[in-house]
Amino acid sequence: MLLEALSLQMGYNATLVTIGACFLGVAAGVTGTFLYLRKRALVSDAISHATLPGVGAAFILMVMLGGDGRNLPVLLFGSAVSAGLGLLCVNWLTRQTRLAEDAAIGSVLSVFFGFGIVLLTIIQTMSAGRAAGLEGFLLGSTAGMLWNDAIVIVLSGAVTLALVLLLRRPMGLVAFDPEFAASSGVNIERVDLAIMGLVMAVTVVGLKIVGLILIVAMLIIPPVTARFWTDRTDRVALIAGFCGGAAAWIGAAISATAPALPTGPIIVLVSFAMFAVSMFLAPDRGVLAAFLRHQSFQKRVHLRQGLLALAQEQPIYETYTMRLLHRAGLALPDGVPTEAGKARAAKALRDEKRWQLVRADQSLESAAALYDGLREIETVLTTDQISEIDSQIGGPRGLSE
Repeated sequence: MLLEALSLQMGYNATLVTIGACFLGVAAGVTGTFLYLRKRALVSDAISHATLPGVGAAFILMVMLGGDGRNLPVLLFGSAVSAGLGLLCVNWLTRQTRLAEDAAIGSVLSVFFGFGIVLLTIIQTMSAGRAAGLEGFLLGSTAGMLWNDAIVIVLSGAVTLALVLLLRRPMGLVAFDPEFAASSGVNIERVDLAIMGLVMAVTVVGLKIVGLILIVAMLIIPPVTARFWTDRTDRVALIAGFCGGAAAWIGAAISATAPALPTGPIIVLVSFAMFAVSMFLAPDRGVLAAFLRHQSFQKRVHLRQGLLALAQEQPIYETYTMRLLHRAGLALPDGVPTEAGKARAAKALRDEKRWQLVRADQSLESAAALYDGLREIETVLTTDQISEIDSQIGGPRGLSE
C-alpha cells in the first residue's frame, strides 16, 4: 500500500494531500535555509504562533457577515495579517527597547498564542464554531481537503518558492556575511524583512497540512539536514528543498496508508529520520566520518610514537601500538624492528630533528606553524630547504643516533 501511496494511487484526497505537502516541503526547505543561516530560527516560532489569532478573528468576522467561516483563503489571509503584526512587534521590541531578540520572540509568541486560544474558546461557544475544526490549525488537518484548498496551497507554495529563487543572491549574501553585504550596498534591513516575509508565507501555507506548531520543524530540519552534506549556500538550499519535499511526500504517503495517523506529525518524523541519517552518515560532517577520522588520527599517533620508540631502542608497552607496527610489517611480535621498520624509524627520528630546527628558525615560522607531530615535512618544505636542514644535522647515522 505504501508503494501505491507514493505513486499517487491511493485516491483523490490522498493525492491532493501528497502534492500539496510536497510543494510545501520544498518551499519550506528552501526558505528555511536562509533563516537558518541567518541564525534567526526562533523567529519562525514567533511567526507561526502569531498566526492563531488571525485564524480565529477571520472566522468570527466571516460568521458575523453571514458566512460559515471555513473559507480557507480568508482564514489564511487572517493568519497572514496576524503573523505580520507579530513580526512587526518582534522587530519593534528588538530595536526600540533593550530586550534581546529571544526575549522579544518569547513575549510575542506567548501573548499572540494565548490570545488565539482565547478566540478559539469563544468560537467553540458559537453555533457555527462547534463544527469549524479550527483546532486542526494547531497540528494540521488534511482530512476532507478540497480541490480549492489544494490549489491554494500549491499555488502559494509555488509563488513563495519563485520569490525565494528570485531573491536568493541578496539573501544568501546577508545570511553568509552581513558585514560584506552592507559594504556592498545591500540593504540588510530590507533583505531581513524579505526573509521574514517569505517565512511568514510558508508558515501560513503550511497551517492546513502541518499546523502552526509543527511548521517550525519544516522550516528548520531540512536546512540543518542539508548542512551536513555541503558548505555552499546554494547547494544547502537545493538539498534542503529536496529533503523537505521528500519528507512531505513520504510522510503524506505513510499517513494515507494509515488514516488514523495525522499527516503533519508523520511528515515531521520522516524529516527527522532524514536528519538522523545525515547526522550519522554524511561523508564530512557526519558522526561516522568524525569517528573514522578520530580512529585514523589515533592510529597515526600510535604508529609515530612506536617508530620513535624503535629508533631510540626504547621498549613499547602499549599493546595497540605494537599490534599496529606488526600489522604494518614494521616490527615482529616480540618488538624487534624489521628492515622496513628500521628504515621508517630512522626517518621518523630524523624528521623529528628536522622539525626541531624548523621551529627554531624564525625565517621558517610559517612552516613551523604547520607542525602537528604527524605532518610529513616533505609536504611543507622544498627539497633545497630540507637539504639545508640536513646539512646542519649531519648525515644519517643509523637506528640509534
